[in-house]
Amino acid sequence: MTDLPVPSLAGPVRACPCTVAGATGRFGPTHALILLIAILGLGSTLFLVGTPLDTVFALLGGCGAIGAATLTAAGGGRRLVTVLVEAAVRSSAAK
Repeated sequence: MTDLPVPSLAGPVRACPCTVAGATGRFGPTHALILLIAILGLGSTLFLVGTPLDTVFALLGGCGAIGAATLTAAGGGRRLVTVLVEAAVRSSAAK
């Protein structure tokens, strides 16, 4: 088995198709559709197995909040994060 020829590569090989020139790597409509289908599927499955609706909504709301925070932080939305945190602090101080 050691006499097998090793194929030589003609040029550099890209490890991932996301490194192709022109790929922006941004959140697009296709990603949004996939996430929407995933959230609807998760919510429907949780409901069908007997999870109470308030728990389903809390879990899906948490998933949405985590996703929004991740997209905001990854997109460089520090100003938006600052505004949201400031609003949360002000609303909790008003109670």
